[in-house]
Amino acid sequence: MNGVILVDKPQGVTSFDVVRQLRRFCGTRQVGHCGTLDPLATGLLPVAVGSATRLVEYLMADEKEYLASFALGAVTDTQDATGQILESRPWQHITQEALTAACQPLTGAIEQLPPMFSALKRDGVPLYKLARQGVEIERTPRTVTISRLEITAFTPPLAALRVVCSKGTYVRTLIHDLGARLGCGAHMTGLRRVRCGALHVDDSHTLVELQGLAGSGQPLPLLTPAAAMAGYPAAAVLPAAWCRLANGVAPLLAEVDDVPDVQPGALLCLQVEGRLAAVASLAPGGVGGRPGDFELHKVFPDAVLPA
Repeated sequence: MNGVILVDKPQGVTSFDVVRQLRRFCGTRQVGHCGTLDPLATGLLPVAVGSATRLVEYLMADEKEYLASFALGAVTDTQDATGQILESRPWQHITQEALTAACQPLTGAIEQLPPMFSALKRDGVPLYKLARQGVEIERTPRTVTISRLEITAFTPPLAALRVVCSKGTYVRTLIHDLGARLGCGAHMTGLRRVRCGALHVDDSHTLVELQGLAGSGQPLPLLTPAAAMAGYPAAAVLPAAWCRLANGVAPLLAEVDDVPDVQPGALLCLQVEGRLAAVASLAPGGVGGRPGDFELHKVFPDAVLPA
């Protein structure tokens, strides 16, 4: 069993809770999720199974889209509704125009300080465990990209937004920073991930649905590795290069059909009869004296020469 299952994660469970259930449904421990969602959050959680777990790093790197709700007037220690209120401030003077204007400086490439209540680790210990002990450590801001940030509803003191962002973005921190810019404070009350790259929550399945399929012996709705990587450009490897590719030898450009117009170094998928055979980057002339015009990052021999 190899592929990716799109799960609509419910509120109140961790991403690893979902992995544990999928291991049972799939009958294998080779299962991994593609990007953590907090217990408060719902929505799209791609889960890789079998050899498709080798694609997790690429699926996690994709752009994300979220719908979030938040409340003005209160700052919490977790930056969301699960935490303790640290400070309350007047919010009645905030207008939708002011809210929209405050979003503008938070778009593009911005510096974001990861929250203490996060799964990031320091010396192997998750920060949220330290935070629960009252310990706060110095964190380094990191650059994230906010491609789109728009207010979708405003019924004071409640509001909602849509955000399209790079991996590693904390939406609750974005909302916390938005509240700081407004001067009234804010915290996230709900979050739903609707897209990861080309994968959309409309195509996902609930844990109840998946449990029903597994319990009745029906096949689970696995996306093929090629379908899961549909957000990346792809090219078809011609038969003359199949055997060498299966042995980790990159093909020549002349042995690949429909090569996309990408810059050298750009990531792409090499396919054999529609199956994902390798994740590679364009490298005309080869790399380090190796033959071929691509640098191979991951090769899937079973997809090249299936039994």
